Amino acid sequence: MVSDDGVARGKEIQRRTGKTFHLATRLLPARVREATYVLYAFFRVADEVVDDAEGVPPAEQRTELERLRAAALGEESTDDPVLAAFAELRETYDIPDADVNTFVDAMLTDVTKSRYETFAELRAYMDGSAAAVGRMMTAVMEPEEPERALPHATALGEAFQLSNFLRDVREDIVERDRIYLPRETLDEYGVREADLRNFEVTEGFREAMERELRRTEALYREGVAGIEYLPKDCQFPVLVAAVLYADHHRLIRERDYDVLSETPSIATTRKLALVARTRWHWLWNHDPETVFLRVSCVPEVPGDVDPDHGRDPNRGVGRRLLRGAVEGLRRLT
Repeated sequence: MVSDDGVARGKEIQRRTGKTFHLATRLLPARVREATYVLYAFFRVADEVVDDAEGVPPAEQRTELERLRAAALGEESTDDPVLAAFAELRETYDIPDADVNTFVDAMLTDVTKSRYETFAELRAYMDGSAAAVGRMMTAVMEPEEPERALPHATALGEAFQLSNFLRDVREDIVERDRIYLPRETLDEYGVREADLRNFEVTEGFREAMERELRRTEALYREGVAGIEYLPKDCQFPVLVAAVLYADHHRLIRERDYDVLSETPSIATTRKLALVARTRWHWLWNHDPETVFLRVSCVPEVPGDVDPDHGRDPNRGVGRRLLRGAVEGLRRLT
């Protein structure tokens, strides 16, 4: 079993640094909630090696990340409660070494890489920084058919991270000299890096942001479609997380895409209202896709096919609405 100290440290780190994720985590059953605290803490500790590295030479950052990797994989002993707890967790839930390595490799990428030419290049990075996270979270939930859940968990992990990238454009430039908006998108709409550095919200920038919002929303739809493959007691918390993270898109659009003057932040009262609204719809309909469509700000627009997925997001709408109606009638009888 994972040590109580490791869980406590993980919970404290998550509460301090990941308020939205912490709110959703609290809704998970205890068996998954405690494991999630440990996972999040490990991800955060590794992330801070490169995000809070002002003045630290790249060679030292890489050395520290390799130390974390060895401890996480159980190759070296450690007295760090977070790393020790993660190593125990990895063995308990049979988390693949490949996912741990892919995640650490993505953190190593952040040491030296700060620009991405194409979305395909950015997505390759996110296979470690986001998709591997989604796969590890799925492992601790222990779904009956992981092979069906994992592709959707990958998409949802990517959607969460892309929402963060779109929210944090200013913060990433000012604090880390990083730009996660693909250069191909910026070039398509005539946005120069100088515009971003001068915090100029041009019409081209608004169009580029809307393009990336729609791309991310296609991933939300794909990710939410797989929530039904998770254990019953995990479906609502994951759905809530999707609703909360996606709500940044509403905020960005309400601000006319201005994420350059300051970093947008969703008010706690808004988050609690979204949780309550999601719970209300969930009481009447346990179909995640239908509830997400009704509660979240993510549109499901006819004919909106994402060019990077080639999938019409309306596929299955009739099935979901019919299933929702049947579920509602069943609860009324």
